[in-house]
Amino acid sequence: MEITWWGHATCTVEDAGTRLLTDPVLVRRLAHLRRRQGALPPPVVLRADGVLVSHLHSDHLHVPSLARLAPGTVVLLPRGALRAVPGLGRRLARLELVEVAPGDKQRIGGLDVRAVHARHDGRRFPVGPRQAPALGYVISGTARTYFAGDTGLFSGMARETGPVDVALLPVGGWGPGLGHEHLNPERAALALSDLRPRAAVPVHFGTYWPIGLGAVRPHEFHSPGVDFVRQAAQLAPDVAVHLLGHGESVRPEVAR
Repeated sequence: MEITWWGHATCTVEDAGTRLLTDPVLVRRLAHLRRRQGALPPPVVLRADGVLVSHLHSDHLHVPSLARLAPGTVVLLPRGALRAVPGLGRRLARLELVEVAPGDKQRIGGLDVRAVHARHDGRRFPVGPRQAPALGYVISGTARTYFAGDTGLFSGMARETGPVDVALLPVGGWGPGLGHEHLNPERAALALSDLRPRAAVPVHFGTYWPIGLGAVRPHEFHSPGVDFVRQAAQLAPDVAVHLLGHGESVRPEVAR
């Protein structure tokens, strides 16, 4: 199996002859956010058998990026997304949209995908009604891969996911503030010590940042990946942590 990180929460997971794409955001600018590091993902990213969308925030459910997918691509969405996001079904009518909630399972190619709970306010707008849950996903093929989406620490995370071989964990954000419904490097390392996978890849850092705030707490943009590696070495020393650059891939050792 192989994992490629394209920036932010966007990854390609290739396993069992199947290619999944997580939370695709394929633009230089998103509202007040600008891509400050890493080239835009190449068109090959759009070749996916399935897409996993973790929650409704526009830096995870990015409709223009999803609209570029090939017709018929399976897209898993939090249950309630079609009701909560005006025009979503119409704009993505060429795709196979499947709404899921924690515990639901979906077969995509050679992989089984199970939606799991995430501790995050996944509303489309910060002041809108809570109409859809935030999700993580466990992907089962030759390896078991946990894509956490956006989440804070919560009791029973490892029980929720079950045993996993690889964890794709968010370790930062897109601004100088990061609330407890996110994982920072320390909280991500604590999650790792609970999950105990064979390997981990930090994501959701060092890509987007608010326009005009480049000089505000710049370490929150640049350092989460390195900080996570250091914290993980202390709290989960048996886990191989792969710190990828944008567009880099890794084939984690997952044989047990």
